[in-house]
Amino acid sequence: MSSVRPPDKTRILIVDDHPTVREGLALRIGRESDLEVCGEAANAADALRLVEETRPDVIVVDITLGTGDGIDLIKRIKARNDQVRMLVWSMHSELLYAERALRAGALGYVNKDQATTRIIEAIRQVRQGKVYMSESMTERLVRRAIGPAQESRPLPIDSLSDRELQVFRLIGEGKKTTEIAEKLHLSSKTVETYRDRIRHKLALADGTSLTHYAVRWVLENG
Repeated sequence: MSSVRPPDKTRILIVDDHPTVREGLALRIGRESDLEVCGEAANAADALRLVEETRPDVIVVDITLGTGDGIDLIKRIKARNDQVRMLVWSMHSELLYAERALRAGALGYVNKDQATTRIIEAIRQVRQGKVYMSESMTERLVRRAIGPAQESRPLPIDSLSDRELQVFRLIGEGKKTTEIAEKLHLSSKTVETYRDRIRHKLALADGTSLTHYAVRWVLENG
């Protein structure tokens, strides 16, 4: 009697600095017959190690990590292995981060406030090499491709580079220059340089104005 080998499951690596979030997503993925979790990481260093050890098909990455940054991690993984598919699952606004994630090498973006069925759907779609985003974000990118006349006026924050946005967000979270330097593995002098660049790009008068603006932005955008 001939036997048919079942199809291989999609192997998923979860990268999130909250244990309960990782556990919850792993349990949800475990309910799907075609998916399995091959590893979990809380930071960029562990994620890079597990990518080599477990060879995942799809990596689900948060933007904010305990040490490191999701966008940076996506770039580093992409440089090492351009075959693995990556998907961002984050509480941060898709409007602010989805396009940056795609440029870094991810294929999709899902907000954590969406139903968990969305992340499962996104994993399957990204596994096939397809881009997964909300309809509103897809429309925004299409409008941008058509031309500036079809696109709404960009926000000042859009002028910041990925690294500048990381620093800006950490300022808004109340982190001091030394704390930002430690988290991003930069010197304090480099962080101060980024602060000056951000302030000029956002047309803010001084460091105090930058801090107030950043705090308000974090409160409004998460």
